[in-house]
Amino acid sequence: MPTTPPGQRRLQILQALAAMLEHPKGEKITTAALARKLEVSEAALYRHFASKAQMFEGLIEFIESSVFGLINQIAERQPDGLAQARDILTMLLQFAVNNPGMTRVMTGDALVNEDERLQLRMNQFYDRVELALKQALRAASHVREEDVAARANLLASFVLGRWHRYAKSGFKADPAKDAGLQIAILLG
Repeated sequence: MPTTPPGQRRLQILQALAAMLEHPKGEKITTAALARKLEVSEAALYRHFASKAQMFEGLIEFIESSVFGLINQIAERQPDGLAQARDILTMLLQFAVNNPGMTRVMTGDALVNEDERLQLRMNQFYDRVELALKQALRAASHVREEDVAARANLLASFVLGRWHRYAKSGFKADPAKDAGLQIAILLG
């Protein structure tokens, strides 16, 4: 790669890693394979990231900032709690469609055999998504407080299940297909 500003190089590395994750049956993701894809040495990768785990942390940071930024926008523009929950669920499914490689990170599939703190971080991500759904449901007029936690867990499980199906199908089973009807049933 030609000389690139450090922040740009980091981004290129993360983009290449995400692209490799879009091919689950492809080459095993190693720093050597990533370096080959970028046409650089492994040492060049390690100038920007101390480890492969740090590269995955960079992807997780992208997921977190994107998803929670969008959730905050939904909460700000949509006063109705059920509409908020619907919009959050729709956004989460569409995020997977737009970022198939990231879907493998969000499901934990790409994190198998990696540093366990990465999966712990994704577990915290799920907890935060569920919390956002709880907040939306609390703003809904017809949802009883004692039902909020169970409903939020069901909704988060629905999304995670759709993400898993999408990733396991080789990104062929569109997680957003028929989601509008399914979400309406879940929120009904």
